[in-house]
Amino acid sequence: MRASSVVQAILEVLEEEDTHLTSREIYGRIHARLPAVNPSTVYRALERLSQEGVVSISDMGLGAMVYELLSAKNHHHLICQQCHHVLTLEGGETNELFSKLEASTGYRLMTNHLVLFGICPHCQEEPPEV
Repeated sequence: MRASSVVQAILEVLEEEDTHLTSREIYGRIHARLPAVNPSTVYRALERLSQEGVVSISDMGLGAMVYELLSAKNHHHLICQQCHHVLTLEGGETNELFSKLEASTGYRLMTNHLVLFGICPHCQEEPPEV
């Protein structure tokens, strides 16, 4: 099994799905195409693609890291800690925040995928469970 064929399969799966997937989910979809592939090969290829800036790795509170194909258009997420609803923010909505942080800290931010956790408006209206 050539590593390049596994990388190509990963890229195809991430492009087709256009969502966040765990390494296990990616492996399941690739294994159907490439039965000889093993999970560690997929995981190593995902790590390499992440280091190269092709995919992002995020903790979205699902119990496993998720991977997503990076695009030219940055986006970020707000995730409800109660109902797990995901709100996607386009990069423009965070540009001002990032600019202020860069100005006040002197850092040049490299973030391409920010995940913030909170409680959504709907869950804030729900009475707490006793």
